[in-house]
Amino acid sequence: MQSVERLKGIDVFVAAAAAGSFTAAAERLSLTSSAVGKSIARLEARLGTRLFERTTRRLRLTDAGAAFHRICVRVLEELESAERVLAADAAEPSGRLRVDLPATFGRLKVMPLLLQFVSQHAAVQPYVSFTDRFVDVVDDGIDVAVRIGGADTWPANLGHRFLGTERLVFCASPAYLGLRGVPESLDDLAGHDAVAYGRADGSVSPWRTGGADAPAERRMVESRLVVGDGESQLDAVVAGLGIAPLATWLADGHLAAGRLVPILPQLDADGLPLHIVWPLSKQLLPKVDRLVDHLARHLQIR
Repeated sequence: MQSVERLKGIDVFVAAAAAGSFTAAAERLSLTSSAVGKSIARLEARLGTRLFERTTRRLRLTDAGAAFHRICVRVLEELESAERVLAADAAEPSGRLRVDLPATFGRLKVMPLLLQFVSQHAAVQPYVSFTDRFVDVVDDGIDVAVRIGGADTWPANLGHRFLGTERLVFCASPAYLGLRGVPESLDDLAGHDAVAYGRADGSVSPWRTGGADAPAERRMVESRLVVGDGESQLDAVVAGLGIAPLATWLADGHLAAGRLVPILPQLDADGLPLHIVWPLSKQLLPKVDRLVDHLARHLQIR
């Protein structure tokens, strides 16, 4: 039997099970009661089993009918989902688009890509927020979020795509190193000024160290200056106020221009992971699907 033959009568069967009678199902499907009854009879004959127990008052699924009904419902849902995907592929992204980005990374790396996306899709109306706080994507009505860091596990109602891990490099300005000397080891850092990153709750992020010759670890340091913004931390290091491990996506331009000098390469370490996150309930919307694909193709963290 061809696969298409197996689909015949399934919609009528599911409608009859939901309605509880051939007459009610016929009204929903704009058919006659006789047509519904004949369709069910043909389906039962093809399957070689009874699907309904028929009484004068109501239809009731047999055990075999209940098992078959669960499968049929799933098949119809998958067909409907496939149709939505095809419709989404054909539709032009449009409407209000809520995007949440980490403050510094969002401004420097994501916004140029987002502006490019908006210029290509004139019907999209973006609303962009910047925060280093992990917002609740679903409860806050966010369509797409970019996150650096976060939990290793994700809620079942969120889609997510891993894009890589940032690389941390210890940096200082030439002026600072000329005045204070170049540290040669992790222990040498105790005699230097540290520029640390402060979290919104008032705590200070530990320094991450690693490398081939040293196991990955986190170390709390005494800080000369604590700032709660990545660009400000970078500015403080460029200004000669101390040493900090900086993400390469943030510091590369200053390193290339000589305004910063990499030090202690044996302590270079992986930092935080980068993800794109979106509600699964919205992933078939063209504006969400296309933006996720656009960012995944072009966004780089290292």
